[in-house]
Amino acid sequence: MSVSPDARPGAAWTLSDFDFELPPELIAQHPAAERSASRLLDGSGDLPVDRVFRVLPGLLQPGDLLISNDTRVIKARLHGEKATGGAVEALIERVLPDHEVLAHVRASKSPKPGTTVRFAHGAFEAEVLGRGGPDGGLFHLRFPADPFALLEAHGHVPLPPYITHEDGAEDVQRYQTVFAARPGAVAAPTASLHFDDAVLAALDERGVQRATVTLHVGAGTFQPVRTESLAEHKMHSEWYEVPAATREAIAACRARGGRVVSAGTTTLRALESAAAWAAEQGASDDLPAIGARDTALFITPGFRFRVVDRLVTNFHLPRSTLLMLVSAFAGHAHVRALYRHAIESRYRFFSYGDAMLLARTEAPVPR
Repeated sequence: MSVSPDARPGAAWTLSDFDFELPPELIAQHPAAERSASRLLDGSGDLPVDRVFRVLPGLLQPGDLLISNDTRVIKARLHGEKATGGAVEALIERVLPDHEVLAHVRASKSPKPGTTVRFAHGAFEAEVLGRGGPDGGLFHLRFPADPFALLEAHGHVPLPPYITHEDGAEDVQRYQTVFAARPGAVAAPTASLHFDDAVLAALDERGVQRATVTLHVGAGTFQPVRTESLAEHKMHSEWYEVPAATREAIAACRARGGRVVSAGTTTLRALESAAAWAAEQGASDDLPAIGARDTALFITPGFRFRVVDRLVTNFHLPRSTLLMLVSAFAGHAHVRALYRHAIESRYRFFSYGDAMLLARTEAPVPR
């Protein structure tokens, strides 16, 4: 990473500020043998401490509130062919009403509206309705039946592009979190992949409360930033929902002096998006707004966090929006030092890799 402009308030952050050299052998291709046996880099203090994930409950305090993302990864990748015989690969980004979906489609020539695509060796056909999505970059398709059922029967686990093997039985089980309940994600909220029943039981025994949000992670989470100036990057949009019970749990946590701990960046994005939206509507309590909406929130250094005090997260790609988010949360220089330690200590990176615990270091918004 380059020299941090942390000490220059209002400095223009660039893509190069979030670059680093990662040995390719540190990119985890398979999960750890046991979920909670992954390593945990405790970066919540000034110096890094090497731990194992199963000790996380002991690093939290009675009265803290752990919030997780209960999205469920769908088998969103489909292989098929056009009526002309040309190969097609589709990644379903979002399921809509009336058996319709929005999808990323790769083909030698884009399928035209009014044509059909045969998927899964002719198991079913989808009609091409046209283009759709926030910027018209996705394909709008109509399936002949419930898309969730068709994907479960004929789709493939949408492993990230840096995982090189084809999906298999291991991925069906392990690229899914213990919190998974509501189908709709095309990528896992990977920090939660380390939690297992034993860790949850230890959290309960420790007196750590739990709540959930839903954010259906989209393929845009892997979208590269193509502009050197971060101010010129257009963030992808994702659907999220904050239940009333979670807002109430956050208010109760604050009242008892506890800390809000986010299991992953997707959980944090949902909470901070909802709180920012509430503030725009005139709310002054810095609590997240209840309800469902889309977010295109781009969190970079200088962002004012309203909800989350601690963050459990995996290690992210160089020059990625997620690395920018964690740098905003814990400080660019601190995160840079933690990543340097992680590389030197041979931590495993990305979705199937190890985890890190961070504390918020920017000044909190007055409450």
